[in-house]
Amino acid sequence: MDHPKAIRPEEHAVFNEKKMGKSTLFRSNRVMVGVNAFEPGQEHPLHAHVEMDKVYHVVAGSGVFLLENEEIAMEPGVMLVAPEGVPHGIRNTVPHGIRNTGSERLVVIAILTPAPG
Repeated sequence: MDHPKAIRPEEHAVFNEKKMGKSTLFRSNRVMVGVNAFEPGQEHPLHAHVEMDKVYHVVAGSGVFLLENEEIAMEPGVMLVAPEGVPHGIRNTVPHGIRNTGSERLVVIAILTPAPG
């Protein structure tokens, strides 16, 4: 995709009936911006990133953000930041994930910095 240009992330969502769909809107060494797409009932299980911050922003649908010890309701316009934390000088990650608990497709923008890989 050529940048800069205005885009509608939901138009780039790729759905997969077997697992969460992923597409990349932009990638550099500093940041990756992607779209995660979920059919009803699909989940991206708890996982963590070392030395990476991740921001999720809901575009369409509903579900829950999964955190280590809680679930947070998500709907269009809601954002969650899953930082890589460094409390007390000990490197620590925040386990996080997403579950589509709604009856419609769920589309979430995912911003990762630095970009993976």
